[in-house]
Amino acid sequence: MRIAAGVDVGSTQTKAVLLADNGGRKVLARKLTDTGANVQKAAERAFDLCCEEAGIKTADVGFVVGTGYGRYKISFGNAQMTEISCHARGASFLCPGTRTVIDMGGQDSKAISVGPSGEVLDFVMNDKCAAGTGRFLANAAEVIGIGLDEIGPLALEAKRPVKIATVCTVFVEADILSYLANGKKPADILGGVHLAIAKRTLSLARRVNIEPEITMTGGVARNAGMVHALEEVLGAKMNVTPDAHFMGAVGAALFALEKMDDSFEMGWTKDYASHRGN
Repeated sequence: MRIAAGVDVGSTQTKAVLLADNGGRKVLARKLTDTGANVQKAAERAFDLCCEEAGIKTADVGFVVGTGYGRYKISFGNAQMTEISCHARGASFLCPGTRTVIDMGGQDSKAISVGPSGEVLDFVMNDKCAAGTGRFLANAAEVIGIGLDEIGPLALEAKRPVKIATVCTVFVEADILSYLANGKKPADILGGVHLAIAKRTLSLARRVNIEPEITMTGGVARNAGMVHALEEVLGAKMNVTPDAHFMGAVGAALFALEKMDDSFEMGWTKDYASHRGN
């Protein structure tokens, strides 16, 4: 049985996935940890926890591919791939009919057009503005005074979502405070915030020619309010799997399996064990 790993070092969280190939590919383990200030340590921690969960030694992993903004800081990695390619490949693996990926992470959002084999046909990224990212939603939660995990369910309770004129982080805080001062319900405010983000994301996604099936990836996929708002503006259901947050790491692990061969695996395992002090 061949085992490969994908490590996705994001701006806020780091994800690791172990993938086994024994006549069929399956996920052995997945782990998530906060990235923090030390990117290298976060990658090692997520990877070690994955191996611990799978009941294997780190030296049993034949190849590691890193992705995400911190991919070049993964000292034990063998190769790096862009998160665009990894999210496309991971989405295609877990949801084979995927033709469009909407990825919403902590610091950026992306729309990716995907081919039948998981290849990237086109993509567009919003990495210059917090709108449509976890950071934007975290700011909204802070202004209202609730936890980030509470805003999605609360947004679903909106009866009359307010109109948010801007999705600029600086100005939307003033809008939220103004609505609160005028007695608007937090649920209606958050409903408006989620719809505003969804409409902006739709404009982004239209630049890559949205085609079904649509798969959502990234940490924001765990926000039920955001999923609902996106489906409302898209006019279509999206694939949202329990592994949506790990999609980049899954894709990286798939690339790692493809890059493996026995001779390289043996040589790298020795170097890796030496590097980690095993």
